[in-house]
Amino acid sequence: MPSQLHTIQPAPTPSTLRSFKYLDALTTAFVVILLVSNLIAQKVCLFGPISIGSRSIGPFAVSGAVLLFPITYIFGDVFTEVYGFAASRRAIWLGFFGTALLYLIGAVVIALPSAPGWKNQQAFSTVFGFIPRILAASLIAFWAGEFANSYTMARLKLFTNGRMLWTRTIGSTVVGQAVDTVLVIILTFGGIYPVRILLNIIVTGYALKVGYEVVATPITYLVINWLKRAEQADAFDRHQSFNPFAFAEKSSLDA
Repeated sequence: MPSQLHTIQPAPTPSTLRSFKYLDALTTAFVVILLVSNLIAQKVCLFGPISIGSRSIGPFAVSGAVLLFPITYIFGDVFTEVYGFAASRRAIWLGFFGTALLYLIGAVVIALPSAPGWKNQQAFSTVFGFIPRILAASLIAFWAGEFANSYTMARLKLFTNGRMLWTRTIGSTVVGQAVDTVLVIILTFGGIYPVRILLNIIVTGYALKVGYEVVATPITYLVINWLKRAEQADAFDRHQSFNPFAFAEKSSLDA
């Protein structure tokens, strides 16, 4: 009896073959916002005092980055909720390497000799120069905080079975920003300022960042719901590896 050859075709995997209309644009926006946040972080801004009835609180001295950096956590929520943890992991690593490249090229250009007629070396160094300790602290805190945010978001979605989106957007920020804020302050200023001052900086920065997320919750709802309809995607990471280094893993999408 003649042998029969059977060609086995691999089954398509929608989560890897499928393309999304807005994912690349959102990832690019995420990286740009992160880079701009790092550039404006050098300026310390004064907010307040804020009057609440007969009392006033503040003023608060915070980095200029507080205007933009919390938005990266909103992006993390969008990536994880709509596209899955794998998409968020990709965006975080792109942001990490983009920031590292910014620091590296900034240091190289500062070290290059200035042309005779160019008199702005000091100003350029102030904007683009990063102290190595601050550089390391910001990279470590960003990486750990963003992954803590996305992991919490994905786990809470499974726990709530996709209900009560607000519990995930706020809950993930509470965790992620705690990790980010504590790490960046301790790694940057530990051993320089007393513990009391460090705690004050941590609590103030943390409260502002979480408050930012709470206020932005209605906008986050609108964006996520619109993207779910536009992309026909709603990720549930039931079989996802949450290893931040598992780049080959695909996202689990329930379209």
